[in-house]
Amino acid sequence: MHPHGLTTKIFLDGGDPGETREIIKLLGFLDGQTTNPTLISKNPEARERLKKGDKYTEEEIYRFYKNVVGEISTLIPQGAISIEVYADLSTGAERAVKNKMRVNMTLCFSQEQAAAVYAATSGAGRGDVFVSPFIGRIDDRGENGMALIANIINMYRKGDGHVMVLTASVRTFDHLMYALHLGSDIITAPYNILKEWGEKGLPMPGKDYVYDYKNLKDIQYKDFNLSRNWQGFDVNHDLTVTGMEKFSADWNSLVK
Repeated sequence: MHPHGLTTKIFLDGGDPGETREIIKLLGFLDGQTTNPTLISKNPEARERLKKGDKYTEEEIYRFYKNVVGEISTLIPQGAISIEVYADLSTGAERAVKNKMRVNMTLCFSQEQAAAVYAATSGAGRGDVFVSPFIGRIDDRGENGMALIANIINMYRKGDGHVMVLTASVRTFDHLMYALHLGSDIITAPYNILKEWGEKGLPMPGKDYVYDYKNLKDIQYKDFNLSRNWQGFDVNHDLTVTGMEKFSADWNSLVK
């Protein structure tokens, strides 16, 4: 049962169906799940196999990934399951959208990148495109990641709403509370954060909630024209590059 007044969809960020079962039992609901090669590499079955020095063949790892996602899908039959796929700096979103595929543009670290996602996916239906700003990784470099969420939400209010903001890389309970306060379309949080929320009785932030970003540097809002061609935006960001490299390395660590 969703808490009264909750409009944000709650996803679990993980690659272990056992955690999915526990969170559903604790919260009483779950709207979806996000997973990626890093999370799959932390799956208990995968860790046990790797501990023995037995890596997967390419065929085996694809089958394992598919089976994990399939099991999660049966646990959240009406929910959305976001699956990380291989991408590099030359990979675009337009082809997927034209083929009516739902996409989640992850590893977003700037408002301009989010503007480019909006422009590149123009014409998509609401719910078919997610953008996932990774707030924890922005905090790690001394900037206020939650300000990026606020800025993107404010920017998208000028548009048609076809891109949903998915707050990702949630590290703290306050991240969760402020994302709820801002009205993020979706929040994906790891097991420990959702467990804490559930054990506290699924509290919701009040209207007077104030997020304390401590000594983090604030990120200023920028005014972007969302009707521009997406190629006119600067989509480069060092954290995006290192993020893709990390996902690739974790995936390769599973394969013989």
